[in-house]
This record gives sequence, structure tokens and C-alpha cells, in this order.
Amino acid sequence: MTGALAPTKPLTVADRCDRCGAQAYVRAVLVGGGDLLFCAHHGRKYSEALRANGADIHDESDRLTETSATASADDR
Repeated sequence: MTGALAPTKPLTVADRCDRCGAQAYVRAVLVGGGDLLFCAHHGRKYSEALRANGADIHDESDRLTETSATASADDR
């Protein structure tokens, strides 16, 4: 995240990837306005090209490992 633009609200379970419809964990805020939402997979796939075009990337995919760690602890 570069912080160049105003912060955006956190992504929720209702936010879906614009490419495949999975839960979104990455928001790309475009220079010309608007944003694109991506799952972790598509966020990794497109983030380099989006950054090269000036997009501000907000990546919340670290929540995937937090959820996984919590689930493992609960299973014990």
C-alpha cells in the first residue's frame, strides 16, 4: 500500500473478485478513479501491471493466514 490516496474501507466477505467472483482481498485504486477488486490469486497476478500504471494497491491477503491459524487453534 502506498498511502498516496485516501484510505479505503476494509474489504468484507461481500466484496468479490472482478475476475473470478471469489472473495476479494486486494483492492486496486485506479489513477483515473474507481477501483478493481481481486482475490489473492488474481491480485498477485495483476498487481505489478496495475502498479506500473499508477494504481494504489491495498492488499489484505494476510487475513488468509490469520483465518487459517485461528481455525487450526480452534480445532485443538
